[in-house]
Formats: sequence, structure tokens, C-alpha cells
Amino acid sequence: RIDCVASCWRLLYVVVTAMAGPWSSYTGSGHGGFLPPMPEGVCVPVPPATTRRRRFSTQDWGSAVDELAITSGLGGRALQALRLVDRADFVPGDGHPYVDAPQRIGHRATISAPHMHAWALKLLSEHLRPGAKALDVGSGSGYLSAVMALMVGPTGLVVGIDYLEPLVRLSRTNVSKSHGDLLGNGSLRLEVGDGWKGCPKDGPFDAIHVGAAARSVPQALVDQLRPGGRMVVPVGEPGGDQCFVQVDKDEEGTVSSLPLGSVVYVPLVRVP
Repeated sequence: RIDCVASCWRLLYVVVTAMAGPWSSYTGSGHGGFLPPMPEGVCVPVPPATTRRRRFSTQDWGSAVDELAITSGLGGRALQALRLVDRADFVPGDGHPYVDAPQRIGHRATISAPHMHAWALKLLSEHLRPGAKALDVGSGSGYLSAVMALMVGPTGLVVGIDYLEPLVRLSRTNVSKSHGDLLGNGSLRLEVGDGWKGCPKDGPFDAIHVGAAARSVPQALVDQLRPGGRMVVPVGEPGGDQCFVQVDKDEEGTVSSLPLGSVVYVPLVRVP
């Protein structure tokens, strides 16, 4: 039955992709906002990589976010925070901040495509209320950490961790260009850490975002999720099938997961 359901969803995905145009097939995307969540155990593959790029029609970040809002359905406080953090501050000078595709930031790492950041924020927005605590695993450039810190405000806390010290230094430099106050007021911390182990000293967290693909959902991160909280994490083998998974923990502590769509991420590295 699962095979039959998966086949039907794959067929529907192809049809909707053809109708929706290039948005639904960018690098790193799942359903791009056009398809409803997949049934349990079904993850729809994305089309060939040659169709997965889109340049915004503007070189102004605010206008680019307006386009992103239409295609992603992102709104409210999450959209406002995304608009305030210009991607150009987090992409190297020889990169393309206003192309909806991942960009290399050095050390074999990338900053995710804007539509993936929008998708993650849409899924986590209800858990990024003022005063909330959030963990950004594999924080890389620091972009999404900064956006989440704006959402939780000065009474909240976002901890971004990456396993490479040079990347952590880079993220701090990036954030300091326009949002150094986030680091100064303590609402954002960027530090070296093991993504598989999370940050237990600051948990539990209302929201957890994982920006690299784990072979399985890290149990330590599930343990650090507050009852009522949510995590989004790409799961799968490096270079193989990967699925964006939503993990929820209800108020009684029961954990459930929902596969949302196929994605392509760099692997979540285990620190020796």
C-alpha cells in the first residue's frame, strides 16, 4: 500500500511541478509549498538538478523577499524577520545572494537556498515566539540563526552550533555586519559544537533546525526538544535519498515524525 501511495504522490508531484514552473524544483527543495505534506513514510523525489535555479527579478533583498513570500506562503513575523536579514551579508563577494540556490561559503559548506530557509521558518514559526529558545544545528553562515534570533527577541535565546571554528568565526562576522546587537544582547550565541549531540546545557528548546543531513534523526536532539516543540531535520545518506522530516513532541512527551519532501543537503558531520 505504501508503494502505491508513493507512486501516486510522485505522479502528482510531476503534474504540479509542470504546472507550477521552476519554483517547485530548486536545489534543496522538497515540495516548495505547492504540495500538501506527504503521507507517513512517503518522500517525493525532486526533478533533475538542471531545472532547480531561479534568479529573483531584483537585486534588492526586500523586493526579493516579496517574491519569496508569494511562492512560499511565508507571512507574519517570520517574513518580517527574513526581510530584515539581507542575504548579501552572508554570501561571499563572488557569490550570488539573490539567486534562489545554495551558495558556497568555504570549508565545503553552503548557505541554503532562500526558499529552504523560508520553508523551515514556516514550519517553525509558531515555536519561535518572543522569549522562546531555539537551536540551529549546522549554523554555517549564521543566516538562519540571525533570523530566528530576531523572532525570539531579546528575552529569547538562539544557539547556533557548527563543528568548525572557522565557520563559527565567519558566522559571527556575518551577523556583526548589520545585526551585531543580537550577539551583544545575548539573544544569539554562535559557538563550536557537535550537531549530533546538540547543546544540552541550554535545552530544552522550543524549536530546533538542522541544516545538514543526518543518517537518522539524532536522539540527543529529540531529547533536547521541549514538550510542545518542533524540529525540522533532513534525514538520509550523503549523496543519496534525503528527506526533510518534521519531528514533533507533544505536551505528554510523545514524539511523532512526518516526512515532508525530498531535499539535498551536505552531511551532518560526527565530531570524533
